[in-house]
Amino acid sequence: MDSDYEAYILLLLSDGNLPTGSFVASAGLESYVTHGFFASSSPSGPPPRDNLDATTAFVRDSLATYARSALPFVSDAHQATERLFSAAGTDDVQEGALGDMKALDDLYEAMTLNHVARRASKSQGVALLTLYSKGFSRPSFLSSQTQSDSSSPDAGTRRETRAAPNAWHLPICWGVLTSALGLSLERSQFLHLFLQARSILSASVRLNTLGPYGAQQLLLHVIRPLVEAETARCKDLRTGYKRIPDDDFDETVSGPATTWPLGEILAVRHDLLHSRIFNS
Repeated sequence: MDSDYEAYILLLLSDGNLPTGSFVASAGLESYVTHGFFASSSPSGPPPRDNLDATTAFVRDSLATYARSALPFVSDAHQATERLFSAAGTDDVQEGALGDMKALDDLYEAMTLNHVARRASKSQGVALLTLYSKGFSRPSFLSSQTQSDSSSPDAGTRRETRAAPNAWHLPICWGVLTSALGLSLERSQFLHLFLQARSILSASVRLNTLGPYGAQQLLLHVIRPLVEAETARCKDLRTGYKRIPDDDFDETVSGPATTWPLGEILAVRHDLLHSRIFNS
């Protein structure tokens, strides 16, 4: 893939104005703040932390568990979409690849531990599929100049996403979207974690726990090493959804997992908050 093209796709996908639905999610930050964990690590612990330090601590823990639980699904969905596009004109392979995506989505649904996270993931997944099928489709005045191939893998993927938009979770949709746009798996993984971290900082600004300048400070000096570290740690993880009997895949070592139980507990209590501005 041409590096200039990849750079352009990265610019498009990192645009904060993209209608991806991330502005409605805080990844559990709102519940974390409301339950009093933002100011101090424990009621009898050290003095209240600086807001930049507290935000960094939350992003670090949240990003670590998200990378371990979501990146395996991003990777497998990305590779399934690559197989779909490499098998142009082969109906059996195309149907198999689309079936793999559905199987990944069902597995992610089963492995997501709380209803709040499932709801937010589906909401953002639907937004990504809508963006792919409508926002990134070829404009009509250009389509009329070229012959449309309704049997192409791209057309098949768009039909599949329109047919079942309510069943696909964010990591699977992200893997499908970036692979369909020609973004490499490594870039897809890194950008997904970066956008996850950026959305947390955006939520922090809206919650007034961090100012816009402080958020930019963290983006420049803190977020990059965190994203790089988590990408390097989880880039080779897979879901193991197509294991064969003699496969030596160890899901404990190489599979998805949740690494921050406190975050899960606080996230599931989000709907119990007296007032809230996010849906997760």
